[in-house]
Amino acid sequence: MYFERKQKIAIMKKLLHSFLRGLLLAMVLFTSLSAAPAYATSLYEVPPVSEETRVVDLGDIISRFNEGKLTDTLNDLADKTGQEVHFVTIRRLDYDETIESFTTKLFQQWFPTPEAGATQTIVVLDSLTNNSAIATGEEVKALMSDEVAKSVAQETMQAPLQKGDRYNQAFLDVSDRLVAVLSGEPDPGPPEIVDNVKTEGTFASREETAQSNAVPWVIGLLIAATIIPMATYYWYVR
Repeated sequence: MYFERKQKIAIMKKLLHSFLRGLLLAMVLFTSLSAAPAYATSLYEVPPVSEETRVVDLGDIISRFNEGKLTDTLNDLADKTGQEVHFVTIRRLDYDETIESFTTKLFQQWFPTPEAGATQTIVVLDSLTNNSAIATGEEVKALMSDEVAKSVAQETMQAPLQKGDRYNQAFLDVSDRLVAVLSGEPDPGPPEIVDNVKTEGTFASREETAQSNAVPWVIGLLIAATIIPMATYYWYVR
């Protein structure tokens, strides 16, 4: 009787150890899955401005071919008119940041004085929310009013994104319109905008998606870590 009781205690210790290992595994898995979404893009990740920063694709959403095409077009615009345009994509904004505030800060970081930014235009797109914004220098405003600039960022950019996240088409359309306006040609205007505008609140974030995938795994592991040791114990006892 004494040895049988001692054997049961040893079995219980092993089962408890197995349960704790299963629980630890579940916690590690949950942590790794929850940390899957990309980190927010900070201003310090954006490289210094130069002729090579016509297109800064930190969001990795523009094809290599179209990145080269956009760069050539914007370089040609700068050579002919002195107007310099830069396209920037980012992965995600910090929680206390908006696309407008990020764009303004980036403009100030790249062009700290009014003289440096006089002929500069920056267009920024957040690939997580598809929100976009534009910032322009003082001399740019003589060719492109703030109203037209806003239309470029909010209408020309957004129209292709409503049809399935067509990022390459969006930047090509924005490039064509900016080149026309900044070259002194008539504004071709925005494309037709449909009603079902895609906004931040209409789809799940990467965090929500990752968490929704992690929860079933964690629940399953916890159930297994609880039931299997108990079933094994009852089998031994019986």
